Amino acid sequence: MKSEKNNKQGNNNRRDFIKKTGVSLGAMIFIPSHVLFSKKEVRDAAGQIIQKAVVAPSDKVNLACCGIGNRGSAVIRDLYATGAANVVALCDVNLDGEKPQKSLSAHPNASRYTDFRKMFEEMEGKIDAVSVGTPDFSHFPITILAMSLGKHVYVEKPLTRTFQESELLIKAAKKYGVATQMGNQGHCQDNYYQFKSWVENGVIKDVTKITAHMNGKRRWHGWDTNMKAFPKGQKLPKNFDWDTWLMAYPDHDYHPDLIDGQWRCWYEYGNGALGDWGAHVMDGFHQFLDLGLPSKIKPIGLTGHNNLFYPTSSTLEFDFPKRGEMPEVKVTWYDGTDNIPEVPENYGDIEIDKTAKTKKGMVQPKGLRAGKVIYGKDLTFKGGSHHRTLSVIPTENGKDIKKDDLPEYFKSDTNHFMNFMNASRGMEKCLSPFEVSAPLSQLFCLGTIAQQVNEPLEFDRETKTITNNTIANNLLKGPAPRKGWEEFYKLV
Repeated sequence: MKSEKNNKQGNNNRRDFIKKTGVSLGAMIFIPSHVLFSKKEVRDAAGQIIQKAVVAPSDKVNLACCGIGNRGSAVIRDLYATGAANVVALCDVNLDGEKPQKSLSAHPNASRYTDFRKMFEEMEGKIDAVSVGTPDFSHFPITILAMSLGKHVYVEKPLTRTFQESELLIKAAKKYGVATQMGNQGHCQDNYYQFKSWVENGVIKDVTKITAHMNGKRRWHGWDTNMKAFPKGQKLPKNFDWDTWLMAYPDHDYHPDLIDGQWRCWYEYGNGALGDWGAHVMDGFHQFLDLGLPSKIKPIGLTGHNNLFYPTSSTLEFDFPKRGEMPEVKVTWYDGTDNIPEVPENYGDIEIDKTAKTKKGMVQPKGLRAGKVIYGKDLTFKGGSHHRTLSVIPTENGKDIKKDDLPEYFKSDTNHFMNFMNASRGMEKCLSPFEVSAPLSQLFCLGTIAQQVNEPLEFDRETKTITNNTIANNLLKGPAPRKGWEEFYKLV
């Protein structure tokens, strides 16, 4: 075990390193010697650089992976499966744990680290891109440091734990010009291209109401909602770097209910069911209906509300104002196993609760896969999650619509991971860059704040502040960074 003196010395060196990179890379991005013949940067129609190319199209991307168990392991697998990545570094706070072993075995020659700051300190010139598959609250420090060093970044959804962290990453993407991709895989396949085509061709138009839902059982269902404090600390597993796991967030003792996916349960560390599944359900309509940020967020019903972890079920309303010629939209989110929304008659292959009282023209399903119903002026659509496409519900106006009547859409052979690899090599642009995915994540952050305070919120889209609740407005930023982590929030 390192002495306290050595630990402090190491932390000081890394803080100095972070300060230095924040200054030196504001005007220049480091390019390793092996990419001097890379393809030119991607430019828009006006000739402005929209993405710097760092890796030549003929080269593989040298990839460092932070968070290598659970979901992080699957991200590494899929990025490596593109054939365009060399996995050069693996970083996880618990390298001796069971979860990371699959990644470690698959890439035995990769350098290993428990602290991402040390990884960048030692391997900066050997890394082109970084994957971030760590808990929600720890995405930001890794991502912002990587970007400041000129590294392309693939970050699992939701992008950040807090609204302000996503705001900083929007600014960082503009400043550093690297390829950025948030991991919502359906945003690169049929769901993406179909929605885009149907909006552009006027099939989806004048949308005024959307329901979105994910009604599966969650980890915290059944927990004691009278819990008054975090669980009492337990013995820390051997070689688990708990201090780095906490990142910039407040100190808490180690407990197994905080790690291995359990972090998603707590307001402080995760974004609940909304942050977990919202990106897979809402991404298409959020982008192509140009929703941006809501003006009002209202918790219609929260079952099992408490001060520490997410409710057992939630119904949240998001009001979006007019956008150009598009009308106001109300998006209602449903989660919880007993909180399934009504759907239109003729919805399709569902079991209906015939005893339930419903509005005219609606039925109550007994069960429903994650997805959405989109109510336009003339047509109503149903859709699933991830890459699943929309279909027209045969309501009065939609009953005569045939598949051949609907416009075709582009069929891409490039998946979400290949899209990022190609963008890192200057060959194409990411489809889920931070300019698109950060506002989507901010929508989830606003929803989780409404869940936490359990009060209607009014949001000013111009100033990006909550105007009717000081506590909620403070939650946009979240807790002050722990000592030694402040510098990460100054890299933009």
